[in-house]
Amino acid sequence: MSASERPLLFLDVDGPLIPFGAPPDAPRNQTRVQVRPDDVHPLLHRVQPEHGRLLAALPCDLVWASTWMSDANDVLAPLLGLPALPMVDWPDSDEDGALHWKTRGLVEWAQGRPFVWVDDEISPADRGWVSVHHHGPALLHRVDARHGLTDRDFTVISSWLAHLPKSHRAPIR
Repeated sequence: MSASERPLLFLDVDGPLIPFGAPPDAPRNQTRVQVRPDDVHPLLHRVQPEHGRLLAALPCDLVWASTWMSDANDVLAPLLGLPALPMVDWPDSDEDGALHWKTRGLVEWAQGRPFVWVDDEISPADRGWVSVHHHGPALLHRVDARHGLTDRDFTVISSWLAHLPKSHRAPIR
């Protein structure tokens, strides 16, 4: 299977990889990780390095779909043990009221390839729009931002990828 046929996994950062809520008894790494010279991100201690291994094991191409842009490769990829990943370059503005501002850009970026979109802000309007405007299989998987990616999320994503028609399935590397 050529790289252009492999499914994509569009990955948001805030919410899925950096959960906004943490159990009160969760261990807290007090280290504050500097993202840019003038910026310190107070929640990077919530990133679970094991997620990098789980994401890399999925039979798809990972793509950052986040406003973190190059900081995702500079800061998060090393924490997750991932190589630098391609990233969606967002338009300046693509407001459509009911649609998430990422939706059109992701469908355009996918160019008909099967994709999974992992985000904490996916709505029924996004699902409907993608089902009409994307000409390949798509899984819009909403993650609970309080918890971030869980084993259940990885199970759902893995199962969906495994059930793609053979013409869309990527070999496991």
